[in-house]
Amino acid sequence: MFDLLTFGEVMLRLSPPHFQRLEQTTGFDAHAGGAELSVAVSAARFGLRVAFVTRLPRNPLGRMIQNRAREQGVDTSHIVWSDGDRLGIYFLEFGALPRSSAVVYDRANSAISKIQPGMIDWGNLFSQTRAFHVTGITPALSPGAAETTKEALNEARKSGLLVSFDLNYRARLWSTEQARNTLTPLMECVDILITTEEDTARVFQIEGKDYNEVARKLAESFGFKVVAITIRENITIWRNYWTAIAYYNGKSYADRKYDIEIVDRLGAGDAFAGGFLYGYLSDETNIERALKYGTAASALKHSNPGDINWCTLEEVEQLMAGGGSLRISR
Repeated sequence: MFDLLTFGEVMLRLSPPHFQRLEQTTGFDAHAGGAELSVAVSAARFGLRVAFVTRLPRNPLGRMIQNRAREQGVDTSHIVWSDGDRLGIYFLEFGALPRSSAVVYDRANSAISKIQPGMIDWGNLFSQTRAFHVTGITPALSPGAAETTKEALNEARKSGLLVSFDLNYRARLWSTEQARNTLTPLMECVDILITTEEDTARVFQIEGKDYNEVARKLAESFGFKVVAITIRENITIWRNYWTAIAYYNGKSYADRKYDIEIVDRLGAGDAFAGGFLYGYLSDETNIERALKYGTAASALKHSNPGDINWCTLEEVEQLMAGGGSLRISR
């Protein structure tokens, strides 16, 4: 029995070390990068029973991705393997003021982009699962990925699962109109929406005087049980304020604002989703507690390299209780 199952793409992330440009580097740091995998890892590290589903090439790169998931306690027995396909790659160039960080994608024709409805036995998987999580990245990969996401969400609703969806709009994958037309019909299957104010305005054209009004409008428009909005204030590239709000049953909840020094911000939103789902699945009546787990987990994620969150549940709970120090822990 799984507490949570996630579905989506994983890519090989290659980053030049020491703030080098892509043009100048002679080597790369390699990480596994993928939103749904990162959510799965956070939830598994905190103690949930988690499975991750994707489609990978049957080669050393595909096995490397599987190993990264398994070493964190994520079940990978339902991965779909393909022969002759490739793993997507993205290159991340770290910036510093006045040069911003930048991403170059090499993900066309990846194994997951060629997935089709019927390749995954969702009915069997969901018969042993409590909750399902996917993001707006997955249906943006290809028409087949969009139809498979729709198939999964419909089956999850039919099976009575709790469904979580992170909007995660990616302008390099599709237009706002394409995203709106594809994602709007899927929202009837979703219980928990995780988003940002910016993505909400782009995709659903919903705006408000503040975050709470945006969350309320989303809940009223689509019938979500919970809407969570993550909030980032950029002071510099490497220092931000980070927090989130959640709207549930007609009431908004807010958490403290974290002042964070950033080592690597990629995966922070996924760490929020993993922490929030851990808290929610542990106690569905305590939204404020789930929110605190999400914001603390994502704040800590900023402190380690790579997309995956390496913090522990103990560290999250210490931070929630007011921990965090400039002193060395020894």
